[in-house]
Amino acid sequence: MGSKITGKEYPLSKIFSEEFDYYIPAYQRPYAWTEEETETLFDDLLDFFQTEQADNYFLGSIVLIKDDDNPHADVIDGQQRLTTLTILFAVVASYLTGDNRSNCYKYLREPGNELEGLAPLPRLHLRQKDQDFFHKYIQNVKLAELAALDAESLPNESQQHIKTNCALFIKKMDAVFGRDEKKVTEFCRFLVTRCYLVAVYSPSQQSAFRVFSVMNSRGLNLMPVDIIKSDIIGQIPEKEQQYYTDKWEDLEVQTSRSGFNEVFTHTSMIFAKAKAKQNLLEEFRETVLTKVTPKELINDILEPYAEAYTILTNKKYVAVKNAEQVNQYLFWLNKVGNSDWMPSAIRFMAEHKNDPDYVLWFMERLERLASFLHITAKDINRRIERYKLLLEEMEINPDHSMDDPLSSIELSNGERKEFADALNGEIYRLTGIRRNYVILRLNAFVSDGAAKFDLEPNILTIEHVLPQTVRLGSEWEKLWPDTAVREQWLNRIANLIPLTRKKNSEAQNYDFDKKKEIYFKGKNGTTTYPLATQVLSEKTWTPEIVESRQEELMNKFIECWRLQYAADTEKKDALEDDTALFYISNKRGADSTGYPTEGGFVVKAGSKMSDAVVEKFEINYPNAYKLRGNLCRDGIIVGGIFQSDYEFDSISLAASLILGRNARGQKEWVDSAGIPYDETAEADGNTGEFNINDESTYGVLKVGTLAFELFKKIFETGSITDEEIEKLKEKEYSKQLFSKTDYPILADNREDNRGKSNVIRYRKEPIFYKGKNIYFTTQWFAGNRNDVIAWYRKHL
Repeated sequence: MGSKITGKEYPLSKIFSEEFDYYIPAYQRPYAWTEEETETLFDDLLDFFQTEQADNYFLGSIVLIKDDDNPHADVIDGQQRLTTLTILFAVVASYLTGDNRSNCYKYLREPGNELEGLAPLPRLHLRQKDQDFFHKYIQNVKLAELAALDAESLPNESQQHIKTNCALFIKKMDAVFGRDEKKVTEFCRFLVTRCYLVAVYSPSQQSAFRVFSVMNSRGLNLMPVDIIKSDIIGQIPEKEQQYYTDKWEDLEVQTSRSGFNEVFTHTSMIFAKAKAKQNLLEEFRETVLTKVTPKELINDILEPYAEAYTILTNKKYVAVKNAEQVNQYLFWLNKVGNSDWMPSAIRFMAEHKNDPDYVLWFMERLERLASFLHITAKDINRRIERYKLLLEEMEINPDHSMDDPLSSIELSNGERKEFADALNGEIYRLTGIRRNYVILRLNAFVSDGAAKFDLEPNILTIEHVLPQTVRLGSEWEKLWPDTAVREQWLNRIANLIPLTRKKNSEAQNYDFDKKKEIYFKGKNGTTTYPLATQVLSEKTWTPEIVESRQEELMNKFIECWRLQYAADTEKKDALEDDTALFYISNKRGADSTGYPTEGGFVVKAGSKMSDAVVEKFEINYPNAYKLRGNLCRDGIIVGGIFQSDYEFDSISLAASLILGRNARGQKEWVDSAGIPYDETAEADGNTGEFNINDESTYGVLKVGTLAFELFKKIFETGSITDEEIEKLKEKEYSKQLFSKTDYPILADNREDNRGKSNVIRYRKEPIFYKGKNIYFTTQWFAGNRNDVIAWYRKHL
């Protein structure tokens, strides 16, 4: 079969003639034009018909798989226009009589020959699911019967679109032509003789698809999933195409067309773990299609992801337990004003929906994380970066479970503090969508779960109890004489109340008792919201009451969203040398303690590692797997317990070996307050850039790093004698200079002064001096900072 591409302009009289016998392949999307596109087409045609007497109207192009000498044509692009034009011809035919009607029928179907026993054949064959319906009502012009059908009873959106678009054409024709057959005949003549389509066709499927992709990547109106579908189904063996086409379309019906497009967007994010840099079509091809086969995409990705998407958006998780609580969290997640949380939720639900305890654990934390990002007004880049951590951990640790749950979904100590501060601030000054979310979420918290709370009022008003404007001589001025105190509490959560009525500028300034009775209560003397009920129970509204209420509501936020955080001044467990200790506990049976060094991370003697490793650990993290075996063989680990301290090259290697799986050590190791290592490192360090010539920048570096930089500078400038270098290789002299140290500052070899310990005492990077490497100790303490700086000054 050749790959010749032919393109030619045809009037509709030829487009709908014996020269073309159109078939919509099973893998094509369903008929999807709505009344909007249909009305635009009709209005454009009508306007041209009424205003242009000579020119021709161009309807665009269609792409076909077709041989020159064979009318059979598989439609690759153009289904929507061919179907809609066929509906239009059926409607036009219904206004005609006699020969005109018979001639118009020819554009709907090839006339049969009763003498030869040939039945009329449709010009256009829709997908198998819709063809019988289309042929019965449109191509046989049974429009009255079609109009009598209940649209809701039709089995799919395609047939609903056919019915509604037919009704639209009839409405338009009635309005424009009435029953003036002469005018309708002129309009039909215009359609078949002056309206043109370009038919581009090739006998090669590959060539036709290439034309289709090029044309649609240049802006014609198709959804990206339609082009991806043609790419994917076209790569599947022909005998299996119908099966996978049906599967694809079932997923599309399950999620809706727009929803299915969102599934692809979220899938791209799951794979890329980054904000899209290109359009969906290009992004999906690059990040997803290069990593999976067509069958894997449909069976292993789209099918479970579409099911998860449907559960999440419809808030219909089903399980033997926890379903109601999970669906309540999904209700709130769908209220946060963005869907950036969806990719991680889709992947999690697809992989763990049969573990209801873990699903509840995850959704409670995801709702808290999404609420934090929403209420603190993080922009899309920061939201995606935050969810990226979660997607990365899912990939690093595919075996996560309730016994070894995801850690990056937890709010960090800093995030919990920032969230609490935002909630304790001026809530009324937030944007409307954020303010309403805070109020309704708090209302659900204070309802204590007495009833399912999913109120979506038609009107939601957030009103001040203490009014924004206090009139002179009013009761409010007597209760709140200090304007600074008024400003302090006016816009905070304690002074706000939700109402299901429009604002009333006059009632806003009523005294408290009157405001309660006339404005805050509903028509039946009650209120919808527990928050409002609390206010109604107060006899007066003073600064003391508001302050007490603020504390009470903040405690409710902190309790329900678990926002307890460790203050910066809280003491952390540490070694005698002020080095902070970190822990891995209650994960996969591990219970370990360690601390960072300049060269890596030390796991202390007595630490316990997990009893087993996850599947594929040897493949995914061979270094940790091999080292684990070596340490057990060498007796450093016996019965899963470290017999002595051991220094790892990195904090992540230490965590992975202990947990028996891939691990991000900066997140797995936490201090005694539960704060991950990377957060404590950020909190301890000052910001800025180190400049060895500017002593005010020395605080940027930790003591050990600062000491190394300063010693290296002295060596480079030659401001140290050989005699002092040798003395610094002695313990006693080193201790005289830097009181807390237990080891010589310098050594000829990195393994020196190690004794029976597995911990190396000297940095990997040596100081090169007079053709030799000199190694520098890793043991430094916070109390040595001033001693180090004084030593450096002395040698300048």
